[in-house]
Amino acid sequence: MRDTPARLLNLLSLLQTPREWPGSELAERLQVSPRTIRRDIDRLRDLGYPVEATKGAVGGYRLVAGAAMPPLLLDDEEAVAIAVGLRAGAGHAIEGVDEASVRALAKLEQVLPSRLRHRVSTLQNATIPLTRGDGATVDPHTLTAIAATVTGRERLRFGYRSGDGTETKRQVEPYRLVSTGRRWYLVAYDLGREDWRTFRVDRVSEPFATGARFTARELPTGGDAAEFFSHSMSRNQPEHTLDVSFEAPADFVAARLPDYLGAPEPTGPGTCRLRTRSQDSLEWVALRLALVDCEFTVHGPASLSDYLTELGARLTRAGS
Repeated sequence: MRDTPARLLNLLSLLQTPREWPGSELAERLQVSPRTIRRDIDRLRDLGYPVEATKGAVGGYRLVAGAAMPPLLLDDEEAVAIAVGLRAGAGHAIEGVDEASVRALAKLEQVLPSRLRHRVSTLQNATIPLTRGDGATVDPHTLTAIAATVTGRERLRFGYRSGDGTETKRQVEPYRLVSTGRRWYLVAYDLGREDWRTFRVDRVSEPFATGARFTARELPTGGDAAEFFSHSMSRNQPEHTLDVSFEAPADFVAARLPDYLGAPEPTGPGTCRLRTRSQDSLEWVALRLALVDCEFTVHGPASLSDYLTELGARLTRAGS
């Protein structure tokens, strides 16, 4: 292999596998001499790749963790697997899959060859994910389009459907994507309203990067998108003080409730009680409590008790 840049890329790809490579095996793989391999290793080190060498009969080379993340070289199967995994997590707002994952997906899809992009789409379209059904799904293409404009500080146009079904066209300066574990939101400066807004991403349609760059504005909260989002939500939704006791151990209940509700406190060998605050709707809270799959008693608020009574009667009628 006479092309030095191509050979270095192939060498780097081999070294990124989790094993130690003897110099003789690398030379055989790349069809060069062991001396050329040693020179190529020095070149990689000069470029900032931390290649470690061990001596002895079974010694060799391996890439170790350094101060910075080097560019990853993926084969076709690896690229498809990562893209499908990131798409699945992003599309269903799985807890722990945050904006960084969406940015990674946006970068990966930007450089995927068309043949691999087609394989990713085909595989995802043929797969039905088993999700909890407790959050709105999001088109991964919408997420990656938004993430790209956030990173590039590029104005974004899109259609938006409000909670009451009203359709509008928006042009914004996107600031950050925020994941709550159930839904994705975009924090952005709305140029038409001349004010900051939060948008549910599952209600966004036809996102289009305009190409117009902008200088990022400072948020009213001082630059913390999560704080601004929380403040924005608190203005729009009432907060409930929940007080619920369960006929089940605390760890059993905690495993079946969202983390943001907090941990229930044990009250006995097989009982616990949850006291927390939530801005979720009563319908949502009632559903989550029912999914815990144990006996429970609502001590407050009264509106939640009333709703559960009404829901129980409706379910009883439906099953009779």
